[in-house]
Amino acid sequence: MSDPQQQAIDGVIERRYSCRAYLPDEVPRATIEAILKVAARAPSGTNTQPWKVRVLTGERKTRLSAKIVAAFDDPEEAATHAECYPYYPSQWVSPYIDRRRKVGFDLYKLLGIQKGDAGRMHRQHARNFEFFGAPVGLVFTIDKLMEQGSWLDYGMFLQNVMLAAKARGLDTCPQAAFVQFHRILREELAIPEAETVVCAMALGHADPDAPENALRTERAPLEEWVRFED
Repeated sequence: MSDPQQQAIDGVIERRYSCRAYLPDEVPRATIEAILKVAARAPSGTNTQPWKVRVLTGERKTRLSAKIVAAFDDPEEAATHAECYPYYPSQWVSPYIDRRRKVGFDLYKLLGIQKGDAGRMHRQHARNFEFFGAPVGLVFTIDKLMEQGSWLDYGMFLQNVMLAAKARGLDTCPQAAFVQFHRILREELAIPEAETVVCAMALGHADPDAPENALRTERAPLEEWVRFED
């Protein structure tokens, strides 16, 4: 018989997904603080705790989103913005490209976006910069002097944020899309040059009627990526 604590933890992990549509309901500041406080229990090499977080709500979030969407919608302006670090590989190979394509096809199918409909695809991508309508946007940065090990630590912290939110009935979506517009983030949020933008994240109550929130991505079976050495 399964242990109740194990069931609870496994359940939170399994129910987490990237939520792409939110209700406007506000999230109390005390709840956000509680999520970040428990997430900071993530391990980090020699307890360096490399994470830095900016929490955006209300007009502050709306103004930032409007500036980034305006830049994204202007082809000439968008071309002047580039990622501050390469999130994806420069060359795509199987099985990674296959998984990438499938999640895109599955999302667009739920939204009724046909292949080749560049206008609707562009608009859907722009939703990233509006935090998909979530009432809370989180922006994560790290000091540039920190090395690869600290980025591994950061990933564990981000996962903790998402699981702590899910345990409280909230949903999230980690968003690397913001990295392209790190200059705007830097200007709007007074992020010093000594810090690198890691990603952003939407946080709020999922819209149960939004078709895109029915998307659940698949996971490869263990035999594809695990080797037991006896």
